[in-house]
Amino acid sequence: MAPHADDTRFAPGRVCLDLLGTAHPRDLLGTVDSLRVWCVAAGLVPDGTPLDAADRRWLIAFRDLRGQLAVLVRGELAGRPVPAALDRVNAVARPAPPAPRAVRASDGSLARALDVAPERDALLSAVARDAVDLLTDPVARGRLRQCAGGRCPRIYLDTSRGGRRRWCSSEVCGNRERVARHRRRTR
Repeated sequence: MAPHADDTRFAPGRVCLDLLGTAHPRDLLGTVDSLRVWCVAAGLVPDGTPLDAADRRWLIAFRDLRGQLAVLVRGELAGRPVPAALDRVNAVARPAPPAPRAVRASDGSLARALDVAPERDALLSAVARDAVDLLTDPVARGRLRQCAGGRCPRIYLDTSRGGRRRWCSSEVCGNRERVARHRRRTR
């Protein structure tokens, strides 16, 4: 099943965290087609980029990276580093990410394109490098948050003024929390 427009509303602030978000509330990477849709929706590739080479192996590799990122990021947030996950993410980050280039759009403006059709390892590398950048930047790392929604495992980058964002999505988790609080008060 391909992701719906509502599924891509989660805005964690980084592509590596966006990949983590594809596991909740259901697996949004259920098919190769849904992986293609996610690659565009997450900004990993520009709209219209052909991903004809994507196959089941791509899907397995992206799910594996998602699992390693979950272990790594959650371990770091909890103060319990997981060396095996760090080693795996570092290994995935080694290849060069896809090379961007500027092209003229039909309206004459400049648009982003990729120099060649992206390979699986190059796209995985872009996500893994984003995680490495995030976790090694003390300011960004200090803004990592776990959603305060009761059953939500999502992690996001809090870029709000004052750093007081509590939920991955105010419209979903925030609304659930406000409704639950209202029900408790009116009982």
